[in-house]
Amino acid sequence: MIYKFTILNDEVDNFVRVINIDSEAKFIDLHNAILDSVGYEKNLMTTFFICSENWEKGQEVTLVEMESSSEYDNLVMEDTSLEELLVDENQKLLYVFDMISERVFFIELTEIIPRKNLDKPVCISSEGDAPVQILAEEGITIAPKANLDENFYGDEDYELDELDEEGFGEMNFDDSSLFAEDPKF
Repeated sequence: MIYKFTILNDEVDNFVRVINIDSEAKFIDLHNAILDSVGYEKNLMTTFFICSENWEKGQEVTLVEMESSSEYDNLVMEDTSLEELLVDENQKLLYVFDMISERVFFIELTEIIPRKNLDKPVCISSEGDAPVQILAEEGITIAPKANLDENFYGDEDYELDELDEEGFGEMNFDDSSLFAEDPKF
């Protein structure tokens, strides 16, 4: 059988990819077909989730074997065939291509074509530009190296004998101003 997948993304309105793939192919083959269809590098962690009709995540199929506390089995793309988990048209999947920002492609098994086979996956339709693979973190700046001299932490005129055994300064508990009620509370 041939599975026809339609792939969408909520970041780019006109983005659509349609991939035909043999039902006996592994998830790794679909993973590679998706990355090839959008021109992404293949050196990043990705994962598939089999979803309910309402896009609620279910079984996960990971790129590499990972420890999981999930109620589902730990399935790996290289060892799991599509037909093991996908049997009905309109089955939904999420393909997480940016794990850090949790960005996904929405995938639907739009057609099952019986009595036909494919040797390798084929992208039969490609519309629109794919979203960028990795979002640059905005607002993050690298601070210049701080000058950490002896004055960095405060008063350079402290005396070691002012500190108690734990390294804290002594506190005078007879000072009633320390315990005055603050009207803000």
